[in-house]
Amino acid sequence: MIALSAPFRRAGPEDAKALADLVHFASEGLAFYLWSKMAGPGGDPWAVGRERARREEGAFSYRNAVLLERDGGVAAGLIGYPLPERPEPIPDTMPAMFVPLQELENLAPATWYVNVLAAYPEHRGQGLGTSLLALAERIAADAGCPGLSIIVSDANIGARRLYERCGYHEAGRRPKLKNGWQAAGTEWVLLVKDA
Repeated sequence: MIALSAPFRRAGPEDAKALADLVHFASEGLAFYLWSKMAGPGGDPWAVGRERARREEGAFSYRNAVLLERDGGVAAGLIGYPLPERPEPIPDTMPAMFVPLQELENLAPATWYVNVLAAYPEHRGQGLGTSLLALAERIAADAGCPGLSIIVSDANIGARRLYERCGYHEAGRRPKLKNGWQAAGTEWVLLVKDA
């Protein structure tokens, strides 16, 4: 793992609130929708999100996260990890709304997957995403990944412009299956970049 210096730092379990916020922003509400289902009636979706961020294992774990600090607090963050070289078959038990996302991940084997890239609203438009994507490239190279991948909503024009400016290009699309989740756009778009 590469050494980090300010303004970057590795996340810890104590960063669960910030990580839940950033995942919520990046997922355009999909994570909150999932956490609401997991919390059940009367449950606290944010508590579910924070608990998932504190996990030692899994894609959404603080162990896969890097935070960017500004003015003494978290301003933005990145969650990512290498995708398997040989994708596993998609299980029949996977909720239908996640199948298109998994299909796109499977099109980018062995890449370093940028699962979450987000900034708090007051820190957007200040180059933090570009800085975090440059850091992701260093992490991917250190991990021996041949490239990077990210999935974005077709409605998120600003994010897509950022990724394309940083050298990513489209590699696939799948329809969004919303199942009650309210969000803009109709497709997920896989973007990739060679290392």
